[in-house]
Amino acid sequence: MNIKWIKNRKSLAFVMAAILVSCSQERSPVTGWAYNDPTNGGFEKPPYEEQETGPGLVLVEGGTFSMGRTETDVTYEWNNVSRRVTISSFYMDETEVSNFSYLEYLFWTSRVFGPTFPDIYYKALPDTLVWREKLAYNEPYVEYYLRHPAYRDYPVVGVNWLQANDFCAWRTDRVNEFILIREGLLEHVPSPSDQDYFSTEAYLSGKWQGQLKQKLPSFDEQNPERDVRMEDGIFLPKYRLPTEAEWEYAAYGLIGNTIGERITDRRIYPWNGHGVRNATDQYMGQINANFVRGAGDYMGTAGFLNDNADVTAPVYSYWPNDYGLYNMAGNVSEWVMDVYRPNTLQDADEFRPFRGNVFTTQKRDSTTLIGGLGGEILTNVDGPVYQKFKHKVNNPSGHGVSGETVEVTDSVLTIMTNDINGNNNATQEGKSDIPGRVQWREVSSTVSTDNLDERRNYKTADYINYMDGDVNSSIFYEQGEDAYTDKADKMMYEYAKTSLVNDKSRVFKGGSWRDRAYFLNPGVRRYLDQRQANAWLGFRCAMTRVGSPVGLGK
Repeated sequence: MNIKWIKNRKSLAFVMAAILVSCSQERSPVTGWAYNDPTNGGFEKPPYEEQETGPGLVLVEGGTFSMGRTETDVTYEWNNVSRRVTISSFYMDETEVSNFSYLEYLFWTSRVFGPTFPDIYYKALPDTLVWREKLAYNEPYVEYYLRHPAYRDYPVVGVNWLQANDFCAWRTDRVNEFILIREGLLEHVPSPSDQDYFSTEAYLSGKWQGQLKQKLPSFDEQNPERDVRMEDGIFLPKYRLPTEAEWEYAAYGLIGNTIGERITDRRIYPWNGHGVRNATDQYMGQINANFVRGAGDYMGTAGFLNDNADVTAPVYSYWPNDYGLYNMAGNVSEWVMDVYRPNTLQDADEFRPFRGNVFTTQKRDSTTLIGGLGGEILTNVDGPVYQKFKHKVNNPSGHGVSGETVEVTDSVLTIMTNDINGNNNATQEGKSDIPGRVQWREVSSTVSTDNLDERRNYKTADYINYMDGDVNSSIFYEQGEDAYTDKADKMMYEYAKTSLVNDKSRVFKGGSWRDRAYFLNPGVRRYLDQRQANAWLGFRCAMTRVGSPVGLGK
C-alpha cells in the first residue's frame, strides 16, 4: 500500500496501526521471530510499495547510452570524448525552474528569516544585473523580468550554482513538510519563524524545534508513539541538481528510439533528425527550440517569428522530448552538479559517472561521545555564517597592511580577506549556514570515528581533483626531495594564470536563447565559476529514484 493512495484521508497513524496489526504475524525469514510484535521488542515492518513522485517531477528510466560528442567539435576543446556509461533511474523536473517558483522561495525566505536574518533573503536574490550589456538597451529586463507577472512562467536566470543548491534544499523541506501535513502528522503553521520552521534533516536527527500534530504508533511497549523515520518511506529523497551524465541522458530521450534492447537511431538533438525544425506533417517546418538561428536573428521576421521568443520563452514552450521534458535544448542553459575537468569523461566510472565528490558527515558534539561513538548532532543555532572567504588579494587601499587579515564588506556578504605575497588569485572556503539546519563537516583522517584508515574505497574527503589536477596527475610537479613544496605555484590548473578551471568551476549543459544550433547538442560541455550567473543560465531539479528502476507497475 502506497501512502499517497489513502483516499478517505483518515489519520495516517490509524491506518498504519490497522495495517500493522493485520500483518503482525508476518515472520522474519532469517530468525522466525514475528514482526510488529510488542512481545519481541516491537521491530516494525511498515507498509510500503514504492517511491511517491514528488511535485513537478517525471520519472526518467535509466539505462546505458554513449555519453559525449555526437558531432564535430567546432570549438576544438576535445573535452567530451564519447564513452558508454550507465545511468540509474531518477526523477527530473518537467521544466526549468520558473520565475514564479523562485519568487515563492524568496517569499518564504523573507517571511521566515527576514525579521532576524535579512541577509539570508538578500543572499537568495537572483542577480538581475546580468541582463546589462555595454552596447545594448536591456534595462527593461533588469527591472521587470524577475517580478512582472508577464514573465512569471519564464525560466529564472541570474541564479548562481550555490543559489540553485539552496533552492533545492528549501524545496526538499517544503515538500516533506507538506507530506506530513497531508497525512495528518504535522500541524500547519501559517507563520513559521527561524526557530521552528520544518527541516527534514533536523527532524530525522531529533533536533527540530517544532511540534507534531500526532505521532506514529509504535510496537515498543516502553515508547507507544514515535516520530517518522527514514525506514517508514514517507519522506522523499532530497531535491538536487542533476549530474552531468543524468542531464545529458535525460536530454537525448533515447527511450523513444528503443526497440527491445536496440537503440535504432542515435540523436544529435533531443529530437530525431539532423535539423532544428519539426518534421511532422502537423507542425512541418516549425522551430523545435529557442536559440539564435543566425547572426542577429534571435526570433525571426515579424508576422512569422521562427521561435516566437526574443529572449527566453515560457517553460512549457515547444515540444517535450520522449521523457516528457521541456526545453532540454534552447531557452536557457542549465547548471548541473559536476565540477568541470576536460578529461572527466575518460576518467569517471562507467556507472553513474560524476566528478565533485566531497564526502561529509554530520557534526557531533565531542563532549557527548560515548566510547568514540554516538554524540549529539549539532545544528546551527546562532544564525548564518556567510561565505568565509579566504582571498589571496593585493592589499586593498585603506584595509590594513600586507599580510594582515582584514574584514571588508562586499555587497551583502561579510568577507574575510588575507593578502598573501601580493597575489590576487582568489580562492574561497566554507559555505553559508542557515539557522536550524544540521551541520556537516568533511570526513578527516584525523578524526578517529571516521575510520578512514580502515577504508579501501576512499581515504580522504575531497576527490574533485582525482586523476585530473591532483599531485599524481599534474605534469608540473617535480620529482625528488622538493617534489611537494610550494604546490600553489605548480598546480596543473593555475586559475586566472593559465586556466579558468579550478574546483569552483561547475558544468552547465544545453543551449540557450543566445546560442547557435551547435550548442543544442546535449553532449556539449561548458563551465562557469559557481559564484557567477548569467542571463542565459537557469536550472532544474532532480531527485534520486530509490528501489525499482521502473516501478512496480512494470
